[in-house]
Amino acid sequence: MRPIAIRGAITAENNTAEEIKQASVQVVKSMVEKNNIKEDDIIMVFVTMTSDLTAFNSSAAIRQGMGWKEVPFFTSQEPEIDGSLEKCVRILLQCHSDIVRSEVQHIYLGQAANLRPDLIK
Repeated sequence: MRPIAIRGAITAENNTAEEIKQASVQVVKSMVEKNNIKEDDIIMVFVTMTSDLTAFNSSAAIRQGMGWKEVPFFTSQEPEIDGSLEKCVRILLQCHSDIVRSEVQHIYLGQAANLRPDLIK
């Protein structure tokens, strides 16, 4: 097994705790399922949130929703850039895997699908 990185992003419709929780867990579940990743394979999860998402921390949502008590998380605010996508959670999941980089399935859901259409399979 070697280290790989899996990208993911999703948008929430509204800045509510429930929508942030639901969206954050949805994208991570899809990332691990599509790439056959187990909790023990995960090195760390880096999460960014846009400044308009303030009702709940996405890392806490993922930790609770996935039941990952031992996985390290780091959360940061996405830089505010004119015209950038609003209400967006971005994930970079670093893990060990046997898949090669070209086989990684990056997951972009909701309006975030417009961020990297070149990575969507």
